[in-house]
Amino acid sequence: MSAPHVVGFVGTGIMGAHMARRLAAAGHRVQAWNRTAEKAQQLARVGVTVAATAAEAARGADVVICMLSSGPVCDDVLLGTGAVLATMRRGSTLIVMSSIPVETARGQAAAAAELGVAYLDAPVSGGEAGAEAGTLAIMAGGEDASVERVRALFEAMGRPVRVGPVGAGQLAKLVNQMMVASTIAAVAEALLFAERGGADPGKVREALLGGFADSTVLRQHGLRMIAGNFVPGGPAKYQVKDTGTALALSRHIGLELPLLGLVDGLFADMVAHGDGDLDHSAIIREIRRRQA
Repeated sequence: MSAPHVVGFVGTGIMGAHMARRLAAAGHRVQAWNRTAEKAQQLARVGVTVAATAAEAARGADVVICMLSSGPVCDDVLLGTGAVLATMRRGSTLIVMSSIPVETARGQAAAAAELGVAYLDAPVSGGEAGAEAGTLAIMAGGEDASVERVRALFEAMGRPVRVGPVGAGQLAKLVNQMMVASTIAAVAEALLFAERGGADPGKVREALLGGFADSTVLRQHGLRMIAGNFVPGGPAKYQVKDTGTALALSRHIGLELPLLGLVDGLFADMVAHGDGDLDHSAIIREIRRRQA
């Protein structure tokens, strides 16, 4: 086993708190910060040191992990008022596990390189359940040697795969989000179709398990839709952020993706109708609205 790391963890929200907890449980020294201080304070009971500022969390760390909500927020905390990157020592590693635009990751990597800091973009998939269980899919972009140096950290949180150079991790996450968003929308339509057609949607879901229509989305989010449980594991406002980012990038590279455009519009309407803080499986509510 590799030696324990000193880890600065920035952003302990729905998923980040579980990730920081798992790193501490694996024997790493974790110093964490969150914009809402109460969320970070809860980690003190599992051995995490709670920092008063983002820069304090980064001070003296071998590795800083960023798990914030968006590209602009990451830029502000890392490069702007949060001064995280300026605080990091030469030879340390910055890992951005947030979902941010590809070009934002590349810009951050360039800024890190000027300060002698290695950079990885390593967004995740698996939601709160995956973060809690340590089974996240981790899509890492950056130098292979940098990935290997922090592999023990990644493996405490999930299953890492290096997918290419800096920016490739974010591209892989967009691919993931395109597939997840489209599948959630399809499952919502199918269950509503079953219900309106006179079948028991719960039994239809049960009948489909194990067949070609089976998926993690059908198993987890289909159950949420049937139960009407939309407590956020993955808030819809973040889903539409990612589909919008993917749509903008597809246009930039001259690729027409008609299904993505439809799904992005569906989630945008959902957020506009006030459901942005609900789980993305609540897309079934938006589809129901369109029946009036």
